[in-house]
Amino acid sequence: MLDPGAFPDFPVNELLADLKKRQSFIDGVVISGGEPTLDTGLPAFLRQLKELGLQVKLDTNGLLPEVIHRLLDEQLLDYLAVDIKTTPDRYGELHTRPVSPAPLLRTIELVKAAAIETEFRTTCVPQLVGEDELRLIGELLRGAPLWVLQQFLPEHSLVVEWQELSAYPPGQLERLGQVAEEYVERVLLRGL
Repeated sequence: MLDPGAFPDFPVNELLADLKKRQSFIDGVVISGGEPTLDTGLPAFLRQLKELGLQVKLDTNGLLPEVIHRLLDEQLLDYLAVDIKTTPDRYGELHTRPVSPAPLLRTIELVKAAAIETEFRTTCVPQLVGEDELRLIGELLRGAPLWVLQQFLPEHSLVVEWQELSAYPPGQLERLGQVAEEYVERVLLRGL
C-alpha cells in the first residue's frame, strides 16, 4: 500500500514559479489525487493558478459536494471530471467505514448543472460495474453531456485481490458503452 506520508510535499511557491516559467507552452493543469478536495488549501491554490492565466481541470471522487460547489461558484474550474466508481449504495464496499450516498448524489446534480465542461467517469471493474450497475448509474447521470467508461487495468490496482481479476474483453466493454449511451449525450470508451 502507498504511504502518502513517506513523500515530502513539493513547495507550492516552487511549483508556481515553475509553472510561470512554462506559461509560453502550457495553458492548463490537472489537479488529481488522492482526493484533492480533501485539501483545505485547494481553493487558494486554484486562485493562484488562475492568476497565472492557467486553465484548471479537477479530477474528484465527488464525495465533498460543498467543496465542488464553492470551486464552481468562484469560477476556479474550467473542466470537472467526477469518478463514479459503482452505484452509490455500493460505495461502502470501497471504504473501511460506511459511506453515505447523499454527497455523491448532490455532486452529480451540481455537475449536471455546471456551466463548464464536465465528464463523469467510470472504471469498469468487473465485480463493481456490470450492465445492471451501469443502468442504475445511468439513471443518475441521465442527460449529462459525457460519460467516459474506462478499461480496468488489474496490474494498476491498489487492491491486491483485484490484481487477480480479468478486465472486460473489448467487445464486452463496447456493449457496456451501448448501455451507457441510452442515458447521456455522449459516451467515450478509454483504454481499449
